[in-house]
Amino acid sequence: MTKKEILYYKTYEHPTSNEWVVFIHGAGGSSSIWFKQIREFKEDFNLLLIDLRGHGKSANSIKNLWNDKYTFPNVTKDIIEVLDHLNIPPAHIMGVSLGTILARQLAEMEPARVKSMIMAGAITQLNFTSRILVFLGNTFKSVLPYMWLYSLFAFIIMPRGHHAESRNLFIREAKRLCQKEFIRWFKLTKDINPLLRYFKEKDLSIPTLYIMGEEDVMFLESVKNIVKDHKQSFLKVIEACGHVVNVEQPEIFNKLSLDWLKNQNNSLQNSL
Repeated sequence: MTKKEILYYKTYEHPTSNEWVVFIHGAGGSSSIWFKQIREFKEDFNLLLIDLRGHGKSANSIKNLWNDKYTFPNVTKDIIEVLDHLNIPPAHIMGVSLGTILARQLAEMEPARVKSMIMAGAITQLNFTSRILVFLGNTFKSVLPYMWLYSLFAFIIMPRGHHAESRNLFIREAKRLCQKEFIRWFKLTKDINPLLRYFKEKDLSIPTLYIMGEEDVMFLESVKNIVKDHKQSFLKVIEACGHVVNVEQPEIFNKLSLDWLKNQNNSLQNSL
C-alpha cells in the first residue's frame, strides 16, 4: 500500500495523556458511529477513528484502489498502516459489530500493540439465523441491489422500535458503498466461521470487555460462552438494548467503557 492509499482517519489529541483509544467500526458503517463517544472519551484519552476501506471518507478518497484480496488479515493491515503512519503506541482497541472481528485480528497479528479491547455488539459466532442470512446474501449478492440485502439484515439484527436509531444509522452509512464494494466485503463472510472458531479456541490473555445488549439475540449467547473460556474476558449486558450498544445506550456504554479503561491504566501503573 502506498502512502497516498492510507485509510481516512481522524485524531483527537489530549494535551497530557499518552493513552490512545482506537475505534473500529463495522461493515457498512463509518467512524461516525462513534459520535456519542467522542466528547466524553477525549477528556481523558487520545482518540483515533478510522474509516475502513470502501467506507465513509475512505470510500471518497481511495475507492477501487485496493489491489489485494479482501481478507480479514489484509483489511486489518490497513489499520496497522494507520497506526504506523501516526506512530501510535500500544493502545486500547474498541470495535463494534464486525469491527470486533478486526480488533481481535489485530490482537492476533500484533498483540504488542494492544493494551486491552472493548468489544461492542461483538460477533464471536454465527448462530443458525445468521448463517442463513449469510447463505442468502452470498446467493443473491450479485443479483439484488445491495441496499435491499443490507436493509433486510439490519431489520433482522435490530428489529425493535427502539433499535431504529442505530438501524437507520447503519442503513444511511451503507448507502455510501457501491454494489462492487458491498460484494467485496460480503465475500469475507465465507472466512468468518473458521476464523471465529480459531479465536474461540485461542485465548490471547489480553484484557477484553464485551459490552452487549440483552436484546442482541443474534450474538449475545455466543459471547457468554467465550467469556467462560477466556480468563481475561469480561461481559457487561445492557438492559433494553440491541446490537449497537454504543448508539442505543451511550450513557451506560460510555460509563462502562471509561471505567474499564481507567481501571486498565491503574492496574498497569500499579504493576510497574
